[in-house]
Amino acid sequence: MLKSERATSDDDGVSLASRYTLKGDPYSSHSVILDWLGEGRGRRLLDVGAADGLLARLLTERGWKVTGIEADPIAAKAGAVHCERMIVADLDAGVPRLDGEFDAIVCADVLEHLRDPASALAALRRSLAASGELVVSIPNVAHVWVRLSLLAGRFDYAERGILDRTHLRFFTRRTLAALVAEAGLRVARMTSTPVPLYQVVPPRWHGRALAAVHALSAGSARLLPRLLAYQFVVGATRNAER
Repeated sequence: MLKSERATSDDDGVSLASRYTLKGDPYSSHSVILDWLGEGRGRRLLDVGAADGLLARLLTERGWKVTGIEADPIAAKAGAVHCERMIVADLDAGVPRLDGEFDAIVCADVLEHLRDPASALAALRRSLAASGELVVSIPNVAHVWVRLSLLAGRFDYAERGILDRTHLRFFTRRTLAALVAEAGLRVARMTSTPVPLYQVVPPRWHGRALAAVHALSAGSARLLPRLLAYQFVVGATRNAER
């Protein structure tokens, strides 16, 4: 995680970074990222905001040579066992010096926590191989729930979700595309993910009915992304003109 999620502890003594868990359902942003990246076959990958190795562990198991960047030294120490190299650095202070180029760079639920995500993304682009892909997942602040909340005069931060209290920047589909272009990247593919029902619905209700509802929600998010996408996932490549 990043500086705003630095995990000494909060008022109830729970590490802030520990609140972020792997989203394992087949329609989640984590599942999309893992599916898009596929097998590493010894290729190099940079996991930005690696936390305690949520994704790095699975990526390493799939043959990627993972370098992680993490601002919280406690989380970084835990995540280091899943990486070839772990760099403790706060992206708000600038992207650290990186050795060589990467075949893939992952910014999963990261950019919304930064003061200047465009500068960070542009700096990361310089470490992306010519044929590489930079994958970003980011919440959709134009989701229907947020729109209805605004109509009711409410913009309430929460412990997690689209209005996570540690989010500093908010994006729609259009402004995300503009962010990518500003960084000298080109959107090669984009998809939408639904509300993570398996994280908000108690386990006792998990079953075929919830799976069917979740599948319908996923289809709706892809059909009406600006309104129903909970998150956007973008795969971007280097813009040859820059």
